[in-house]
Formats: sequence, structure tokens, C-alpha cells
Amino acid sequence: MAELPENCWRYSSGSSSSSDQSIRVEHEIGTGNESTGQEIVDSTDAVSFGVSSCESSSSKSGIPRKGLHKATTMPVDISHGDKLESSPSKFKLERSKSDRQRHLRPEDAAQIFNDKIPVQEKLRLLNKIATVKDDGTVEFDVPIDVEPEALGAGSAHVNNDIDDSHDATDLDHIPPLNIVMLIVGTRGDVQPFVAIGKRLQDYGHRVRLATHSNFKEFVLTAGLEFYPLGGDPKVLAGYMVKNKGFLPSGPSEIPVQRNQMKEIINSLLPACKEPDIDSGVRFKADAIMANPTALAHTHVAEALQIPIHIFFTMPWSPTADFPHPLSRIKQQAGYRVSYQIVDLLIWLGMRDMVNDLRKKRLKLRPVTYLSGSQGFETDIPHAYMWSPHLVPKPKDWGPKIDVVGFCFLDLASNYEPPESLVKWLEDGDKPIYVGFGSLPVQDPKTMTEIIVEALETTGQRGIISKGWGGLGDLTEPKDSIYLLDNVPHDWLFLHCKAVVHHGGAGTTAAGLKAACPTTIVPFFGDQPFWGERVHDRGVGPPPIPIDVFSLPKLIAAINFMLDPKVKEHAIELAKAMENEDGVTGAVKVFFKQLPKNKPEPNTEPSSSSCFSYIARCFGYS
Repeated sequence: MAELPENCWRYSSGSSSSSDQSIRVEHEIGTGNESTGQEIVDSTDAVSFGVSSCESSSSKSGIPRKGLHKATTMPVDISHGDKLESSPSKFKLERSKSDRQRHLRPEDAAQIFNDKIPVQEKLRLLNKIATVKDDGTVEFDVPIDVEPEALGAGSAHVNNDIDDSHDATDLDHIPPLNIVMLIVGTRGDVQPFVAIGKRLQDYGHRVRLATHSNFKEFVLTAGLEFYPLGGDPKVLAGYMVKNKGFLPSGPSEIPVQRNQMKEIINSLLPACKEPDIDSGVRFKADAIMANPTALAHTHVAEALQIPIHIFFTMPWSPTADFPHPLSRIKQQAGYRVSYQIVDLLIWLGMRDMVNDLRKKRLKLRPVTYLSGSQGFETDIPHAYMWSPHLVPKPKDWGPKIDVVGFCFLDLASNYEPPESLVKWLEDGDKPIYVGFGSLPVQDPKTMTEIIVEALETTGQRGIISKGWGGLGDLTEPKDSIYLLDNVPHDWLFLHCKAVVHHGGAGTTAAGLKAACPTTIVPFFGDQPFWGERVHDRGVGPPPIPIDVFSLPKLIAAINFMLDPKVKEHAIELAKAMENEDGVTGAVKVFFKQLPKNKPEPNTEPSSSSCFSYIARCFGYS
């Protein structure tokens, strides 16, 4: 059991009705002397913004569905140990039965991003303006007459002179570097970095890919050095699916996720400087590449005084083009500020763990507030690994932010498919692929039955990928269905008519590259974002969230994908992506953004730098 903050909470359910069940959380925020580094413990982790109850119901499809009734967005605290103790209430967190929309006014935005406002006040304000929905997203409303500039998120920081000339980077004349990649997530998160790491090695650099132990063989087989990070991606994925993303379904869930986060955070520094665990060969990183889910990557870079470059498969930098993928906001005036609200919630949820790392291991001052959080410019470069033909680079992203293209790892060229699969593919029309990768499915048997019935109803052959969810439990074998274990998507999708999957960025990219019409069944996170982008581009139906997945919806989605016009759009997009080389693009922008002069060693970091590093982690400056 992980050690938890010394605060109490009380979890109780109010009266219920047939339409809703009210959940009330009463807690007391701990106090401390912030000037001496003693933390006010605002929350337990990045996922504990509220509490939910679960009730089971059945859709017409027969899939058990959770009704997750969320509290509002405020973080909750729990005491040491396993017991839940009640404490006097300072304020109540309650989801309105009317589900009324909460408004973000300009004066609220000014307070949220004012570093001098105490944390307790920010918590109360966030509770007032935002709600966490059942799908794990944050929702708030902006009055119709409010302009973006009034929220501190207008055009003042827009840079229309964007430098995309990374092709000019001369990769052959860069001295060899020791580069560590700090990557947290599932295989789909790790795979693009394997491709980038291999390319970096081609140019003479030493690359250590630090990620979960589950992927050790995958990384080593690719020829990269491996170092284990904490956390189990199966536990993380299971938690995210069960809790609709960032929200715990009850008090017992919080220690599980918190322990995972602590393991990740505490493993980052050794990954940058400890010898190889197996060979004992020394390693000291000259630069860091990381994804934001590494949590404390910027703090480690600050302590080591080495450059860091953030790479991600979903938007993490504020823009007026679309809202944060983990938010729900309809008004464009609130798009940019949605990034700051989500990021602030994440920061409030992990600040105690990060500051524990800073003080005890990194020997840095604790971060109390985010300095200059109302600004958007940042010194830490970001690169996004998607095709600009699918999502163009926003015009308000300046030269420190790049869109490099999808980063594919070529697995097809060395893949030898089983004879049974080759024969099955040759014996009939191209099939429709259905699979959800690393994500667990609550009722795999029922979902398999729905998939099979939908394919039979539409007259299609199908490949069902078993994945971690355990799909494919058929009562009897069917000639029209092939059950699949692990097969490279870049090989398989070329043999498919269309694809149905969870919407991970890598799987989405592979399907689009193969010109496959695509249906996305999002579970959490950025998956709804990719589902919407696919639909907007005309290459698939609207996404089907996993909680409303049903036989009629899947049949409708398959019929949508079978429309010849949808196939035409998919072919057009695939042709546009043909000449993209996201891996080379990623390598070029990494070196393009490296600072020209390395910081002086052993320089005492200033107070402002302490603040700015954590701010940059989440898109602040």
C-alpha cells in the first residue's frame, strides 16, 4: 500500500432516484506552511478529482453498462492507511441532479491563473465552474458574449510566423549524444519511440528507452537499450477503463493508482543516470525525450540541467483550434483556457508527490504555485506525432511546437504470417478488423457475440483481435471469423476492408495509412479526440463510446464504412500521407530545438526556473 496524504475524507451517497444518484464528498483540506516547503495536500493523485458510484444496467445489446455518477472536479484526500475516516466538512462536492452547466467568467479565469491565489481558493473556484463527466472529461461553459481575450487566452500570444523548416537540420554533423526516452503508457505509446530511437542510432547516438518492464523484450529486440520505469501498463490501462479515464470509481481505487504514479515518478532519475541493469555499462543522459505521462520528467531535466523535448500523440499545448482532448467545451472562446483548467487539475493532483521528489531526491526547491500560468509561450519544445493532413498544425502554435507526422515502426517487412491466416484471407473478400489492443473489456463474451452478429448481419467476414480484453470466445468456430493474437497492424490492415478499434493514436494511424475506413470505439483519454478527427475527415462514422456500444450502433457503423464515398476519402488521405516521414521529422525537430549552448554545470537553479519547469510540463509558462 502506498503512503498517502495525511488528510481525511468522507464518502457518502445521498438519496437516489430512478434518474440519478447524488454523490457527496465532504473533506477538509490540510494546512501547512508553504513558505517552508510544507505542502498543503490538495488531492491524492492526478485522477482523484472526484468520487463516483457505480450501478449496473443493461443496454439492449446485453452489455452491462456502468452508470458512473460523478462528483464535481475537486480533488479529495484520504488518510494514511486503509481506513476511511470522517472529518469536519469545509465544503461539499456534489453533482447537481439537474446537471446544470457551470459558467467560466472572465473574473474566474483571472483568479484561476493568479499565482497569488491560495490553493484552497482555487479548489473552491474550480468546484464552482467545472464538472467532471461520466467519460472522465472536464466540462465547463463560457457565456456566449465572452471573447477569448477576456479569458486571458486570446490572440496576444498568437505567432503566425511559424518556422517549419526542420528539413534544414544537418543530422550527419551532430556530435554523438546519450539520449534517454522516458515513456509511460501502453505498447501504442512506446512503439513510436522505438522507431525514433532506431533512427537516432542510425545517426550515431546512444539511445536508452526507459519504459515499463512489460516492454523490455520489445525494446531490446529492436536493438535499443532498455531501462525499467515503474508502473504496470496493464494496471494503468485497467484503471483508466474502469474509471472512465482520470476518475476513481471509489476510495479503494485511489491507493492503487497513486502507487503506480509514485513508482513512475521515483524511477525517472535513475533512468537518466544509472548504469545498465543487465550489463553494468555506465550511462549519463545528455538530453531527454519524454511524453507528458512520465509526470515528473521536466523536474528531472531541471535537476540534471539537460535539455528536454516533449513528444506526444495528443494535443497538450493550448490552441484556439480545438479544446483539450480531456475536456468538453463547445464554445471556441473556451478552447485555449480548457488546456489550463485540465492541466491545473492534473497539477493539483500530483503536486505533493512531485514536491516530495524535488526535495528528497532532486535537491530542488518545492514548487508551490505555477509561475506565470496565464501565459502560453514556453521554452520547452513540444512535438506532436500525427499527420498534418489529418490535423493541421494550429496557427497559434509557434516555432517551439512542431507537428512531425505519424511515427511508424516498420514491423511488416520482417513479419511472417501464419499459413492459416494467409489461407483464410485468400479464401474470401477482405475482412473487417475489430480489436481493442491493450484495453480490457468488461464483458468480452457479450461483446464478441455483438461483433459476430453485426458482421453476419452486414454480410462481412471479420478478424477479431483477442488483445488484453480477451475477445473471441465463440461457442463454435465460424468460417467467416478469424481469431487473432498479436499481428503487426502495418501488415494486417493492408489486407482489411475497414477497421474498428479503440482509437489509440498508433492504431488510428496504421488504419488510415492503409486507406481503411475507420470506426473508433473510445474508452478514455485522447481516443474520443481521434474518433472526432476521423469523422470530420470523412473516413469514418461518429465515434461510438464504449459505454453505448451496441449491436445497432455497430451495424450502422459498418454500413457507413462500406459506403464507396467513405472509401474514396480514405484513399485520398492515405495518398496524402504517403510521403510523410514522421520518424525523420521527429529526429530533425529534436535536434533543431536543442539549445545552442549547454547550461553551465552546478548552477543553482533560480526560483523562477523551478516554477517554469513544472509550468512547461503542462503547457504553462
